[in-house]
Amino acid sequence: MACNKEELKHVPLFSLLDDEELAVLAAQVEMREFAPKQRIYKTGELSERAYVMLEGAVRVTLLDEDGQEVTFSEPHHGDIFGFASMLDHTEHKTTAYAVDSSRCIEVDRNDLSALLAAKPQSGIDMLTVLAREIHQTQAIVRSRSAKSPNELIDEEETVGARIADRVARFGGSWTFIIIFIVTLTVYTLVNIILRGRAWDPYPFILLNLFLSMLAAIQAPVIMMSQNRQDTKDRVRSELDFEVNRRAEREVQELGRRLNFLSEQMSDLEERTRTDAKPQR
Repeated sequence: MACNKEELKHVPLFSLLDDEELAVLAAQVEMREFAPKQRIYKTGELSERAYVMLEGAVRVTLLDEDGQEVTFSEPHHGDIFGFASMLDHTEHKTTAYAVDSSRCIEVDRNDLSALLAAKPQSGIDMLTVLAREIHQTQAIVRSRSAKSPNELIDEEETVGARIADRVARFGGSWTFIIIFIVTLTVYTLVNIILRGRAWDPYPFILLNLFLSMLAAIQAPVIMMSQNRQDTKDRVRSELDFEVNRRAEREVQELGRRLNFLSEQMSDLEERTRTDAKPQR
């Protein structure tokens, strides 16, 4: 089924192409319709085509390290899926199937080659879009890297947890140590000076009772605060791991796209140079 060039204008990768370039591409690509639950491609198949989402609902899944199927993405209108494998001409790492009746644009390497051969400037336009995506990806990675685990913990922080943190923070400060030393010194000196009239004479049994009670309360409160710190460290490591994996996937995909377009531009340049040589 033929494709209308107006449909291609909604695809981010082709957003900078002019009407003539879109017309050339529209003449090459095909429109495909998929029934509900119909598989578009599966993991392990040699990738020859990519798809642009137009209507309906598609789900792209993959197998995690435990062999469980997880949702990788759910393309929206204008999103491309299966593109990296198609450019690299390798086996699909994911499986895609239609959740509902769906309509997609089918694109292969020959379609892009024909576009670049007819309209060399289109390669620059697509590279420009990919460069913008790289900048956006870098911004996302920076924002995710800067995301503080303390903010995630504070969102679910209870009143008791706040109290525990403040007690631990105050108990480990020089302010607490100085106040504690001054209080003990004044307490003991007053009781020594009063002698027979002292309410807690030597060996200060009442003071020992207060100190024991303070230690009994302070120890579990400090442990609560330490447990929260351990949770923050675990969240921080999980965020770092998630950012690294996402950044790796984004960089690999964008790298494949750039390599493919660079190769096509080199081939076109070589072909143009050959055609421009004078005939003998």
